[in-house]
Amino acid sequence: MSSLNFLDVNVWLALSWRRHTHTQRALKWFQDAAAEQFFLCRFTELTLLRLLTTDKILGEDAHTMKSAWNVLDQIQADERVSFLPEPDGIEREFRRLSNLSSRSPKVWADAYLLAFASTAGLKLVTFDRALQTKGVDVLVL
Repeated sequence: MSSLNFLDVNVWLALSWRRHTHTQRALKWFQDAAAEQFFLCRFTELTLLRLLTTDKILGEDAHTMKSAWNVLDQIQADERVSFLPEPDGIEREFRRLSNLSSRSPKVWADAYLLAFASTAGLKLVTFDRALQTKGVDVLVL
């Protein structure tokens, strides 16, 4: 049976931008996982599109909005890649993971991705080691 992989935006960016620090690691993992399935959601799509068009991130490699859509279209042209809508029950898990008494804008995105993966029964694939300790099936590349 193939694994069901929900990729963090940092992995999608590494797969689509050849100058990313982790591109080689991401490409090797993606190629080695040829029989597996890969998922993105509206949040990961939107964040990838935003990053692909951000000069501060990609510098001279930054895309126009039109060419960023082309990158996303190329990703989705792979038959192993699918788009998933929000799973039922995500709200409760998202609130559980983000109901903290601290202030941290980064926790919102992490909690959402973890809640999505957990609720949908997917493995979250990321470069972020901090997500490994959150009680969800997480693979850190």
